[in-house]
Amino acid sequence: MARSSGRFSLEAFRHEPLGDVGSTNTECLARARAGDPGGLWLTATRQTSGRGRRGRAWTSEAGNLYASLLLVDPAPMERLGPLPLAVALAVHATIRAVLPPGADPVEVKWPNDILIGRRKTCGILIEAEKLLDGRQALVIGIGINIRHMPEDAAYPVTRLEDHCCFASPEEVFAHLFNRMAEVLEAWDEGRGVAEISRRWLGAACGIGEAVTVNLPDRSLSGRFAGIDAQGLLQLETGSGQVLSIAAGDVFFARTE
Repeated sequence: MARSSGRFSLEAFRHEPLGDVGSTNTECLARARAGDPGGLWLTATRQTSGRGRRGRAWTSEAGNLYASLLLVDPAPMERLGPLPLAVALAVHATIRAVLPPGADPVEVKWPNDILIGRRKTCGILIEAEKLLDGRQALVIGIGINIRHMPEDAAYPVTRLEDHCCFASPEEVFAHLFNRMAEVLEAWDEGRGVAEISRRWLGAACGIGEAVTVNLPDRSLSGRFAGIDAQGLLQLETGSGQVLSIAAGDVFFARTE
């Protein structure tokens, strides 16, 4: 439970619900450029220009949750690396809270995909921008499939309704609002990396399994050996070498 005071306590965050917008991430960045101090959640009924990692389109019909959190100067740049792991923990806890007992396992696939029964149900996009006044704006965009999901995804996908969860976007967001505050308090501007890594490993999908990691210029295969202290994926190759990977798309041989 979040403390009653502190930079990332519940009282430090504001929420503004919107109707149709192009992108909640884009709107958050616009607010930052206009001088918003951060700690602002924006949610939308529908996005007309939703996007995922690497510019991919994200299904954005009404009935899903579309939320973005604006943070300004959340931590020194050298301590921001593990933040995606912390964000994933907040979303993981949110989805677990709304699923009924007996639902398929909820897991985190590195770095921050949330899976139900090995099927992706959430998109997380973190974007940063240096503002003209020298501040660093960081936006955490989160889309959770509640009623809708992509029909042409390159990986298995699912939605909450497929698992007998009929919560509204507003109900799911209420959980997310609370869980994110608690996790960001534990993250502690990057000083809580050991605690975040411990929690992340407890929710992780497929440690020890065979994986393929698609990078922009090549694919690597090996065994998923966990993460290091900074949240980098540890890939053990056939020769026994362990590679540290900062970004890539992970596919598990067992299910994908």
